[in-house]
Amino acid sequence: MYPVGIKELKNRLTHYLKLTRGGGRIIITDRGTPIAVMHSLDQVEPEAPVEERLAVLAREGLIRLPKSAGRLKELTGIEVPGKSASEWIIEDRL
Repeated sequence: MYPVGIKELKNRLTHYLKLTRGGGRIIITDRGTPIAVMHSLDQVEPEAPVEERLAVLAREGLIRLPKSAGRLKELTGIEVPGKSASEWIIEDRL
């Protein structure tokens, strides 16, 4: 593991990204206090947050991440003649 301060990381980001691609783990410090760990997506723990696991799937080409952040569009229902789905389910249970 490579400890590195925020200023050093900012100034030499490309260098540290190359280290993580090679399997290294970077401990980011703020005035000597560790605040974060940066590592390759090949080393994601099973209990990692959803965003990190989705990034791994995107890297493997299994999914595509959205191009922009934000909320999804609100979905609108469609009108279908006849009974509603819940009416069919209730009727089927009787």
